Amino acid sequence: MLKGKKILVGVTGSIAAYKSVLLVRLLVKEGAEVKVIMTPAASDFVSPLTFSTLSKNEVLSELVTGDSWANHVMLGRWADLFIIAPASCNTMAKMANGFCDNLLLAVYLSATCPVMVAPAMDEDMWHHAATKNNLSKILSYGHVVLPVDNGELASGLSGDGRMAEPAFIFQQVNDFFFKSKELRGLKVLISAGPTVEAIDPVRFISNHSSGKMGVAIAEEFACRGATVTMVLGPTALNINHGIEVVRVTSAIQMYEACIENYQKADIIVMAAAVADYTPEKPEVEKIKKESDVAKISLKRTNDILKKLGELKKDGQVLIGFALETHNEKENALKKLSEKKADMIVLNSLQDEGSGFQYDSNKITIFDKKGGEYPFVKKSKREVAADIVNNIIKYKNA
Repeated sequence: MLKGKKILVGVTGSIAAYKSVLLVRLLVKEGAEVKVIMTPAASDFVSPLTFSTLSKNEVLSELVTGDSWANHVMLGRWADLFIIAPASCNTMAKMANGFCDNLLLAVYLSATCPVMVAPAMDEDMWHHAATKNNLSKILSYGHVVLPVDNGELASGLSGDGRMAEPAFIFQQVNDFFFKSKELRGLKVLISAGPTVEAIDPVRFISNHSSGKMGVAIAEEFACRGATVTMVLGPTALNINHGIEVVRVTSAIQMYEACIENYQKADIIVMAAAVADYTPEKPEVEKIKKESDVAKISLKRTNDILKKLGELKKDGQVLIGFALETHNEKENALKKLSEKKADMIVLNSLQDEGSGFQYDSNKITIFDKKGGEYPFVKKSKREVAADIVNNIIKYKNA
């Protein structure tokens, strides 16, 4: 599958380096030519002999050895893809700021090929403002940064920061080489995340949406070569793969951004959890506690999906989402009809591990041709692939 592909794997000082052993094995097994570069600290976790045996190539870790030097410029030009996995907090900081104090960083700064980064660190390090700033810089360089997993960490704690599993990274490598051309020329508009409706300068109405599902769909489209514009409500998620992001806060801002961008889209996916109501007259100053009962007058927000159903042009495909707590199928089919959508993605809060905040989801897709496609619970990354596959199948039918 990867025969003829030249892949550099950079391994840094992290306990997650053991996963890179499995990654190298998967890449070589599929026919890729793999060369491994290790930082000096990486050898504290995994022996260079392990990587040289699996890759069938000498492992490089020093710029100068005896009277010879590793030609970092040629290494950076040799590869079709440079994967840094794991990318420790320290290495990411150096990458972000152009430091060059070891061979891996010298090759990184010399590389003319695309770069894929798989971060690995403890949760507090991952969420630190300095790391987020470094991550933003790395993304701005056009690199692909893979999402971290949530689970048990080296510290004994559990949380975000685990390096993505080798099988997932391997799939991303395959997508990079083979999916990137599949949807080239296709333009996609996606909404994601919650909206925030101001009550006064310090209080608001919102919901528990994390935006994870919409972002996963956007990244899946982008990985396959589509040009993606995402209208994103307030969320701390990092957006990858060169996606154009229009950041909004309120329902009216999301409505205006979607109306402004829908005409150029071939596919429109409305995955955002938009507030149905907003305060009629937000207060200019903070509301003081002067009585036991406070009343807020609410008004309906603009129905974005319904409006796009009315405006939709021939050839455009419109997809909506329905998060339900009861009469799930009935409500989803009603929404499909009333909003003049082509497809509705249903998920229920009755299903364990589905809905807001979770990294997994369980969905059923309905389309206006009478199709009904149920899926088992999967990670949101896998769910995104299922959704995109069904959209493309529907569009091409």
